[in-house]
Amino acid sequence: MKAVSYFEKLRAACLARDSLLCIGLDPDPKVIRGGLEGAVDFCRRLVETTADIACCYKPNAAFWEQYGPRGWEGLARIRQSVPQDIPVLLDCKRADVPNTMAAYAAAVFDAMAFDAATVHAYHGADSLAPFAAYADRGVYVVCHTSNPGRADLQHLRCGPDPLFMAVAELAVRSDRHGNVGVVIGATAPEEAAAVRARFPELPFLLPGIGRQGGDVEAAVRASFSGDPVSCLVAVAGAVMYADEPRSAATAWRDRMRRAADAVRA
Repeated sequence: MKAVSYFEKLRAACLARDSLLCIGLDPDPKVIRGGLEGAVDFCRRLVETTADIACCYKPNAAFWEQYGPRGWEGLARIRQSVPQDIPVLLDCKRADVPNTMAAYAAAVFDAMAFDAATVHAYHGADSLAPFAAYADRGVYVVCHTSNPGRADLQHLRCGPDPLFMAVAELAVRSDRHGNVGVVIGATAPEEAAAVRARFPELPFLLPGIGRQGGDVEAAVRASFSGDPVSCLVAVAGAVMYADEPRSAATAWRDRMRRAADAVRA
């Protein structure tokens, strides 16, 4: 029996919840007391209270690595706490030569059993291939980021196009199994719209909503194609550290839903 692919799993979760919301699981030890166990308990409770709202969860590896060697054990426990019908995306942004990327991919997909991961493309197509070879897992290639410094490199001209457009083209070229998308910051809807116009079927992961100031309505308008996997919108701190996380998650989901409905209309 053919395994369910990441994007099939994500699409089903989106449709079941009428949601484009991906919740980040990024514990801050300055905010969450109790060390690693406090972080695990906090994130477990967040998953329990939002599992009918979020279509995906996205822990960032760095926020767990800061707890030391046992941080990876905590991350594994959080991954296992998410209901099986909801995909879990590890935001690890791996990048290296092909044989090292193969080891990274084995760690993320085999050892840790994540459904998807983020990677960088600076090493070229052969470095993306070990991750993309996992046909039932998702791979998001960092294309255009949410931070102001993105212009230092990502807007440099690469032939007739900016570099970020060349990265999007490389992601499409590397997609032999229909399992590759791109990361595009929600703080730059004009660039998101340009990539969408060039690549109508390319799935987007859109971070930068909430504390980073991204405009959720503009991001959805620029990115949503009608397919829910076209526009996975990530929110972390604005849900995690809200006074009422469930209410915050519901509010973000509903804003995304209304924006998507407007695009459909």
